[in-house]
Amino acid sequence: MAAPATTPAATQQTPKTPPFDFSKPPTIEGFNPSLILNDETFKEKFSRKMKENPFVPIGCLGTAGALAYGLRTFLHGKKKQSQIMMRGRVLAQGFTVVAIIVGVFTAALKRKQ
Repeated sequence: MAAPATTPAATQQTPKTPPFDFSKPPTIEGFNPSLILNDETFKEKFSRKMKENPFVPIGCLGTAGALAYGLRTFLHGKKKQSQIMMRGRVLAQGFTVVAIIVGVFTAALKRKQ
């Protein structure tokens, strides 16, 4: 059998359109971004988050303070004090993580009510 003759016009395909337009955000079914977007400044958002869960920033400040003081004592050669401060930093980080988890659970419970 002879192979069918193909013409150049038959092998050319029409250009495919991309799956989505890169100039627009993707459309996600069931997601409405207008519900999430609001005109809230950084200061307003920070104060709102502070009121919702004040222990997270306190834990972050405690962690940063223990780290800074621990590094300072390490540079001055106070090994024992530096070790104590690094342990304090770990405790402060643990406190912060627990505060975040508690905040997430309380926010979830508030949304259910």
